[in-house]
This record gives sequence, structure tokens and C-alpha cells, in this order.
Amino acid sequence: MTTSKIPLTPRQQEIFDLVRRSIERTGTPPTRAEIAATLGFKSANAAEEHLQALARKGVIELVSGTSRGIRLKADTLRAMRRPARSPEGQSELPLPGLAQLLLPLVGRVAAGQPILAQEHVEQQLAVSPELFQQTPDYLLRVKGLSMRDAGILDGDLLAVRKVAEARNGQIVVARLGDEVTVKRWKRDADGIWLLPENPDFRPIHVDGSEPFALEGLAVGLLRSGLQ
Repeated sequence: MTTSKIPLTPRQQEIFDLVRRSIERTGTPPTRAEIAATLGFKSANAAEEHLQALARKGVIELVSGTSRGIRLKADTLRAMRRPARSPEGQSELPLPGLAQLLLPLVGRVAAGQPILAQEHVEQQLAVSPELFQQTPDYLLRVKGLSMRDAGILDGDLLAVRKVAEARNGQIVVARLGDEVTVKRWKRDADGIWLLPENPDFRPIHVDGSEPFALEGLAVGLLRSGLQ
């Protein structure tokens, strides 16, 4: 799908859709190597060239220094779902899917209190539901750089859906002791692990010595300032 405002080649559209599906499914974009493998490129450099072309067209942003530093812009997704004018020049009708979600934005979470306690909610933000395959329950302001290589940076807003279970490899919000953290989920014979995406941080083993709760699953990401 293309628009007169955002003309994409068939290959660029294919890569854009692949990035969007990865974010919707796992909460993070694919790596260049994953794009190359999925689309049959000979090297990750070919994927990088197409991503640079998409960035020049203004439909994505590339974050340097991270293997998954690919961002979709909210206005891009809305534009690519907007119907064209009719041949008679009639005005566009708003799509029902573009109705705004009003989501609580959670900042710093105090120890021992529910994550959606009123004192944790900085504000209510209106966002397009078209940004997410699964409807989020809240936005969490990311603190720190432990998920840097997944393209999740300090100050970003993580869209979170409340769940009771997670699958290995998914990015989750978890509470361990007095801390709320964003990590990649892994469960094995030794129990639950919370894995960072930055070699400067160590994996966290949930050993039962501290209170633990799964607070939700990442279903999307908004870059701070682009809401």
C-alpha cells in the first residue's frame, strides 16, 4: 500500500510491512540480518540500504548504535491507512479505526503499589489504535538503557498490555522486589530469567527471594516526543 505522500517501491513496502509486523508481534523491530534472511537478501547490507531509503522518505527513523534501532512514525502509519479522495473530489471520511485510545502514561512506580495507581499516572495520552495489533492498557516511560540493543531507549514510551503469561523471547514489564523493569522473558528448567539487550547489564534470575509479578507484555513503542 502506498500513498501520493509516501510513494514506496514494492520492495520498500515489503520491508516496511515486515518491520511493522515484527513490532506488533514482539514489541521490537527486526535486525538487519533478520530482514535479510526473511526476504532472501545475500547480506544485511542490502537490508540496510533499503532501510536508509525508507528513512530518507520519512516513513521510519533509524537509531544509530543499536541492532534493532528502527522506529515507525505515528503519522506515517496513519497516512498509510488514510483513504484517497474520490474521483469526484469528495472529501475524505474519517476511518472508525482512527478513533483515539486514551491511555494512562505511567512514570516512576513506588514500591509496593499497583503499577496503575493514580499517583503513578503522569497524564492521559491519546494515541491511534492503528499503531498496535493488540490493544495496550497503558504506556510506561522507559528508564535506563538496559534494552538499548532492542531499540528501546531511555525516555521512550512502551505500550503494555496486561497479561498473566508470556512466551520466551517476548519483551515484558515485570516487578521484582521494589523495582519495575523492562526485559526479555525467558523461562527454563532453572526458572524465570529477565534478559537485558545491552551487554553492560546482567541477566536477572527470578529465584523467589523477592516478590515477583508479570505486569504486562510490550505491544508497541512510541518514541518520546512523537506521540
